[in-house]
Amino acid sequence: MRSIRTVFFTATFAALTVVSAYAHDVEQRVEGASVVSGGPRYAVDATWPKPLPNNWILGQVAGVATANDDTIWVIHRPLTLTEDERGNTFTPKRSKCCSAAPPVLQFDRAGKLLRSWGGKGEGFDWPANEHGIYVDPKGDVWIGGNANTDHMLLKFTPDGKFVMQIGKPGASLGSNSEVQLGRPAHMEMDAAANELYVADGYGNRRVIVFDASSGAYKRHWGAYGKRPDDAKIPDYNPESPQFGNPVHCVRITKDNLVYVCDRMNNRIQVFKKSGEFVRQFVFETATRGSGSVWDLVPSEDPSQKYLLVADGTNNEVRITVRETGEVIGSFGRPGRQAGDFHWIHNIAVDSQGSVYTTEVDTGKRAQRFVRMK
Repeated sequence: MRSIRTVFFTATFAALTVVSAYAHDVEQRVEGASVVSGGPRYAVDATWPKPLPNNWILGQVAGVATANDDTIWVIHRPLTLTEDERGNTFTPKRSKCCSAAPPVLQFDRAGKLLRSWGGKGEGFDWPANEHGIYVDPKGDVWIGGNANTDHMLLKFTPDGKFVMQIGKPGASLGSNSEVQLGRPAHMEMDAAANELYVADGYGNRRVIVFDASSGAYKRHWGAYGKRPDDAKIPDYNPESPQFGNPVHCVRITKDNLVYVCDRMNNRIQVFKKSGEFVRQFVFETATRGSGSVWDLVPSEDPSQKYLLVADGTNNEVRITVRETGEVIGSFGRPGRQAGDFHWIHNIAVDSQGSVYTTEVDTGKRAQRFVRMK
């Protein structure tokens, strides 16, 4: 008996030593700003989100947003699942698992699925390729699409009841249309003015603003606040007089500035809400591929001191000083492990500073990074 106990305690001690070493390694993977800069640092939460029910699986995760109640919403592309990923949808079944989750999913901060919905329905045109999600201050959920025919935005209640559609599928009417969108990528609401700002988009080269209740057109502008032009222009030009495609994000900060991701020109342009140009920041100008500025979100502190910039070509989140554009750190790298990225596409932050990211192409996942300081 004593010998058995000795073996048991020896094995237990060895196991605890391995766990302790693993925990130490996990703890040490804290990335972000340098200690000298005093900026934020983050650690990946490999347990987020929790496993989905019903043998569901995610396709390309094309958008993420946090709501005022700190729930996290994602939108994914069910049609991007490969045959082996949706093996139990065939007759006869190809495998025990899996099938596509509904396109829109809501999680709590712990990663538990709260609700899911979406897809084709009566009275609206569901996009052919889902792209972008935003939850406005009233709790309504906005989504877009970026297929060649997706020239509309949709608004739903949190339970998925259709509210409104702006634009319609079909042909683009160009970057100066007041009624039709051009494969819109992202949207955000100015609650005080009840206006919806749209990064428009994969087809058009502009920011366009609508009344958030009626969908009525208000105004639009292109790069440097000028009238947009749809003429084909070279990419990767930080001084380009036009936005490239896609105009991939729009964000409004508490000091009433509008930040726009000009992905293919490796830059962020900053405007007043009227469309008046203020300044621009340029990042990683040697980046080709799909550019270096895919999405951005301000930090959660009252002054929104930092911008977190998602870069899906270099596969990192860049931490910058919002006022100057100075890069003070980053987290993530290309790869498949927790904390790595493959085509990081969108980014969001909650009230406690946790960062949520999504990946398209073959990345097909959402991740959470907890703010450590």
